[in-house]
Amino acid sequence: QVQLVESGGGLVQPGGSLRLSCAASGSIFNNYIMAWYRQAPGKQRELVAHITSGSTTDYADSVKGRFTISKDSAKNTMYLQMNSLKPEDTAVYYCNAGTSVYKGSTYRMNPLWSWGQGTQVTVSS
Repeated sequence: QVQLVESGGGLVQPGGSLRLSCAASGSIFNNYIMAWYRQAPGKQRELVAHITSGSTTDYADSVKGRFTISKDSAKNTMYLQMNSLKPEDTAVYYCNAGTSVYKGSTYRMNPLWSWGQGTQVTVSS
């Protein structure tokens, strides 16, 4: 079981930026698809962005053009740069890994491991 630890969340005003980090306990980024998810109050957890072992990326339509996913395999760390934040981006953000992504009528990836504690992002004036 790989442990994933999310950090970097906080309170930011609309239009602001945050950079989230996901640190893994092992060298996994070259073996799996890595992804960021989020869960807003009263809503289901949703896939936000993913990055493949070959560094191909994709995003949910709601964040495309505003969020950027990246990774540093040498540091076993993945990032989510979030710009132009909106109140609807308020959620707990989690990272996880998977082996396949579906993007059709929905955008989803079955996570491989247990969820960590996540990091809270609050966008409010």
